[in-house]
Amino acid sequence: MWVFPPRKALPEERDMFYEPEKNNHGLKHNPFKSCTVPRAIGWISTLSKDNVANLAPYSQFTNLSFDPPYVMVAINQAEGRRKDTTVNIEETGEFVYNMVSYELKDKMNITSIGYEPEVDEFELAGLTKAPCENVRVPRVGESPVSLECKYVQTIRLPGYGTVGTVDMIIGKVVGVHIKDEVLGEEDRIDIEKIKPLARLGYSYYTVVEKVFELEDPPTIGDKGAAIANGLEGNFGAFR
Repeated sequence: MWVFPPRKALPEERDMFYEPEKNNHGLKHNPFKSCTVPRAIGWISTLSKDNVANLAPYSQFTNLSFDPPYVMVAINQAEGRRKDTTVNIEETGEFVYNMVSYELKDKMNITSIGYEPEVDEFELAGLTKAPCENVRVPRVGESPVSLECKYVQTIRLPGYGTVGTVDMIIGKVVGVHIKDEVLGEEDRIDIEKIKPLARLGYSYYTVVEKVFELEDPPTIGDKGAAIANGLEGNFGAFR
């Protein structure tokens, strides 16, 4: 079997390389979280088994699929214990994702602190508890978009220290709330109007202020419709 010889770095190559396990980047600040940006902020609302509302932001959040729609939020431990959001989701089987607009950035920041379980972050940040249709958990009434979710499973990834271990929580979206005023041309969500907040590395954030469109990639034969449906995420299109 052919084995490629080891690659020798050329003298003029000066790009940095480091191994996370060795933490040998030699920089003043760890660059890892700036390597996957921007990240949508999962502003997650839950209810405890004692009906205490909880609201907290997580930047390791994404959608996983669309038919049916699933989302994932990854939640690290806090000082060796699972966070209230994780506990609430697993005990009640429900949660809600709330989109953070630029206007909501300061209220979101208030809810990012690790309060005790009995603290209601909705009340602390002066936010409205709006009712949902298919889950008991309240949504943020000021949020332009909210997704009602049913808990599916937790994938627990081991880590180091009291924080490194992370719970990857997967939920199935069973309801979608969109404010009428953020629907624009051709009934598309007006992202430039919302200015969704996104997480960068370090203590930095950004907002989506510019949107552009790329033409659909070239297609062959009858694959065009399938590709278009997949890119748009059309529910039920492949049944």
